[in-house]
Amino acid sequence: MVRIERKESDASKLAICSLEKEKSKPNGKYNTNEVIAALQETFHEKCYLCEGKESYGWEVEHFIPHGGDRDLKYDWNNLFWACGHCNHIKGKQYSPMLDCTKMDIDEIISFRKTGYFGTEETLSFEKVDKTCDSQEVQNTCDLLKRIYYGKTAQEKVGAKIIRHQVRMELTEFKNYVRDYCEAHGEDKEDLFILIKSKIKSNSQFAAFKRWIVRDNQNCQDFIDCWKDKTEDSP
Repeated sequence: MVRIERKESDASKLAICSLEKEKSKPNGKYNTNEVIAALQETFHEKCYLCEGKESYGWEVEHFIPHGGDRDLKYDWNNLFWACGHCNHIKGKQYSPMLDCTKMDIDEIISFRKTGYFGTEETLSFEKVDKTCDSQEVQNTCDLLKRIYYGKTAQEKVGAKIIRHQVRMELTEFKNYVRDYCEAHGEDKEDLFILIKSKIKSNSQFAAFKRWIVRDNQNCQDFIDCWKDKTEDSP
């Protein structure tokens, strides 16, 4: 999870108008075509929870469960883009939790992958401030662990697929970093731009990549590069 800016755009304006119309109906829909298009744009076509872009099913998710509250049900700021795996796991039981449209989650929680092929590979999610006893932080850590590992048999199948996607993405990212450390001249400049794009909020599994940067002395050129808004290319 990384921070996602909920910017005002033509798509978001259409979504808000659509929600207002639907709210006035007895059986209105919150997942209109306009809302779906705007959420895809806002969340860079990736799940805000697992950060994956390759899913077999997408859903419009209520960050705060609406429980029949029509204001929450049709509130644009309460609607998020999530894959079916993550949305079904989150449900109502991990509320309250950290809101990625309001804060930098990867500065509050560490996202690390340890181990490699042939050894036990582990994804971990820990509070950066060990003294923090916030329920929102704990709920978010617990939710992330369940998303990436599952609890039920069905969840474990989905979690295994996502872990594989993480592994492949991080392997590629680490190769780019190795090439960058050995490159010179224009090749190094090109790799810098490429790596920088991979840690932006629109990239898959950006939180894990940012923690590779934070933990690796060879990656210090990229510390806080994700906060530079000038090159948010796909």
